[in-house]
Parts: sequence; C-alpha cells; structure tokens
Amino acid sequence: MDRSRRAAVLHADLDAFYASVEQRDDARLRGRPVAVGGGVVLACSYEAKRAGVRTAMGLREARGLCPGLIVVRPRFDAYTAASRAVFDVFHRTTPEVQGVSIDEAFLDVAGLRHIDVPPVEIGARLRTLVRDEVGLAITVGVARTPFLAKVASRVAKPDGLLLVEPDDEDAFLHPLRVEQLWGVGAVTAAKLRRYGLLTAGDVAALPDVALRSMLGPAAGRHLFAVVHGLTPERVQTGRRRGSIGAQRALGRGPHRDRFVRAALLGLVDRVCRRMRGAHRIARTVVLRLRFDDYTRATRSHTFPHATDSGDDLAAAALLLLDGVAGLVQERGLTLVGVALTNLASDDLVQPALPLDLRGVAGTGSGEPRVVDGSRRETHGLDVAVDQVAERFGSGSVRRASLLRHGEGFAAPQLPEPTDDDR
Repeated sequence: MDRSRRAAVLHADLDAFYASVEQRDDARLRGRPVAVGGGVVLACSYEAKRAGVRTAMGLREARGLCPGLIVVRPRFDAYTAASRAVFDVFHRTTPEVQGVSIDEAFLDVAGLRHIDVPPVEIGARLRTLVRDEVGLAITVGVARTPFLAKVASRVAKPDGLLLVEPDDEDAFLHPLRVEQLWGVGAVTAAKLRRYGLLTAGDVAALPDVALRSMLGPAAGRHLFAVVHGLTPERVQTGRRRGSIGAQRALGRGPHRDRFVRAALLGLVDRVCRRMRGAHRIARTVVLRLRFDDYTRATRSHTFPHATDSGDDLAAAALLLLDGVAGLVQERGLTLVGVALTNLASDDLVQPALPLDLRGVAGTGSGEPRVVDGSRRETHGLDVAVDQVAERFGSGSVRRASLLRHGEGFAAPQLPEPTDDDR
C-alpha cells in the first residue's frame, strides 16, 4: 500500500462539550460531577462518567450511580456561541475544514507543509488556542486519513493529542476493540463478538468475502477497508449538509399525547430556524422515534415543492406522528426527533397556489390544514421570530404549548450530529 502521504488530517473534538461549557461558566461546577439534561442525561462531565453516568441515561439511574451529581438545564445559546468561537479557530488554522457536529471537525493541513510547522505541532497549537480563547479542552487526533484521525482522538480523550504515523497504522489500529472503530455500532460489534472477533486485528485477519458474508455486502466492505487503512484520505470541504435535525429524549413514559406533540413542535421550530439561517429550504420532513424496547421507527413526508414555512413543516410532522399513534401506544415512546432533508438553496423558490389539497394535516386543534409546500403569508412571521431569537436568545419567543407542557431540550446537530461524548 502506498502510504507516502503524511499524517496531515486532524480530528478536533471538544471534550464533554455541553458539560464543559457549564463548568467553564460556573466556577462552582468545576471538578464536580455534572449532568446536562432534564428527564435524561444529555451530556455529562468526566467526573460523572467516572461514576458510571452516561449520555441518554435516565436521571434517576444517574443519581443512583452518582449521589453527588449536579444536574443543570441545557443552555443551547451558550453552546452555539462556544461552537462558533471554536470553529473560528479551526478556520484560522486552515481553510480546509469539514464540520462533523457542533463540537468536532476534520482539518486538512497538508497544504501548510511548506509554510507552517508539522501537523502534530499545528494540533498542539490549536489546542492551546481553543483553551486560551474559548476556555475549553479539546482533543486532537492526527493521522493520514479522517477515519484514523477520528479513532486517534477517541483513544486520546480526554484533553489529549495523538499522532498516528502512516508506518504505525497497523500497530495502532489492530489492538483496539472493535467498538472503538468509527462506524462500528453496538449491533455490528455484537455480531463480530459472536464470531470471536474482539479486536480490529482479529477482523483484519479475515478475507473480504468472509466479512461480507457475516455483515452483508456494504457493511462487510466498509469494515474491511477500515481495518486495512483503505478509507478515503481527503477531508470533504465545501459540501453543503444534506439534512438538519434535532431530537429530544423523553425518558420512560407513559407520556401524554399533548406533551409529545408539544415536544415535536419545539423541535420543528428549532430546525426550521436553523434551516432558514442557513438560507435553505426543504422538501422532506422525517420523523424519528425510539421506543421502550429500544426499537426505532422512521416516517417521512415529501412536499411537491421545497419550503421553509414553519407552519407547513410542523403540520407535516404532526401528521406523521398521528400516523404512528398505535406504535407509540403499544411500545411506549422514549425519544422523538425530526429532520429536514432534500435541502436546496432558498435563492430560487417555486411559489404554489393554495389549491393543492394532496397534503392535509391535523394541527392538533381539531382543524385540518393544507400542506402545500409553498411560502405563504407566514414567511414574514417566521423571519421576524428568527430575528428575535437571534437577538434575544432562542427562548425569548416560543409556542404557548411549550409553556403549558414544558419545552425540555433537544440536541442540536451540526451537520448530522452527534455530540461524541466519550
């Protein structure tokens, strides 16, 4: 294999991001176990992690494991501001930045070879800048490919820096547990363990055809590429995100229908505001649900024309929720999420007359309304509310139903998130 290219890809990942922002802003929380959340843990500090607290855990269970746990409500305006400050550091480091989520990104510094210090020293400088300017700890992995850089940062957490040279890739990767490989989830890891495959080295000893037989063609080919260092080498910059989404963990129910609907509307408002801020419009609304038995369900609705109308997108989301009422009642709901996909620029918008009755959604008030995917008279209201939220904070204007039934929290995603809270 030609590994002549240097290790020049950085994966920079903020440590326990939400909890770290809370500890930064409140000296009383520093060095103490902190969980950010409402009914469930959205994020937690490393002090809490050492006691066994984990993301998505119910607060009752978390307090049982860690009696001294301090629970704080999420402040998404503060997290967004911190993320922007960190990404400013990224873009001052190199123009080749690929955002992965609100708290992590890949940086390609190969083009700085003749005008700057070696990549690992760039990583060290970036960590210092983030700590000095933003007040947060960040872990950086440096490697030849984005995949290896991501795994390196996972191994180096928390508050670390790890370089994986091309000649040392197998020695670094093969002893790792399969769960530590980016893209290997719990289901795939369990399948591999059933075959006695515990480490990346165990998997690397098998031929491609064996992995495809175990895991299926796509997953098998991907894992073969992963353990043999054959993943893409380039950071993907300039590609606009394909979806914008958010989700809310509800905890174990039962939950009143009005509470779930209010939670979903809060999520729709959040993602619509972010979509309009990015000057995008969407054709498809996706509803995502997780149940008490850990199964999941996904439903979607696609408009004839793309829209940024909060009314239309909210009505479609509620229609999808009404369509799975039986599943929710049967299995119990623990998480609700919404995503807007099939995104396009809002430079050119196809207006539509309000005559298309193909999509009719219930609003929750007993009156159906037309979903036509057009910009209506409500667009001006959407923009005005967005401007108020930008100036005074996202909680300054909200739906009355959220005041009656509680807004809770939703994890923002940037682009397709995850708060990699390891």
